[in-house]
Amino acid sequence: MSTDAPESDEGEAMALAQRLRNAREYIGLLQEDVATALDIPRASVSAIESGKRRVSSLELRRLGRLYRRPVAWLLGEEGAEVDMDTPLYRATADLSDQDKEQVLRFAEFLAGAGRPGAARTEQAE
Repeated sequence: MSTDAPESDEGEAMALAQRLRNAREYIGLLQEDVATALDIPRASVSAIESGKRRVSSLELRRLGRLYRRPVAWLLGEEGAEVDMDTPLYRATADLSDQDKEQVLRFAEFLAGAGRPGAARTEQAE
């Protein structure tokens, strides 16, 4: 048995927490929105995103559906990062890194456009 297991588990938990937060922010949901969808307290969502609370498999599946991400992506499994057959991937594959960054910012702008509270900051995080 390796003595590195707790550190490795902690690192994986923090990576999962960060992916969950990024996915939520990407689609423009507030922690309160997620809490309502999962029927858990908002403080639990905050604890999940800070790595202080573990996520059950059922919650992970529901979060994947809510965030429109495969569970494998949320878990950081290899091969789950990008679907190279999507039109968006093909259209941006030959762009410079700077141009890709600009496309990403524009996509994030479009995703938040017209949503109530999209420009609102989350004060309780």
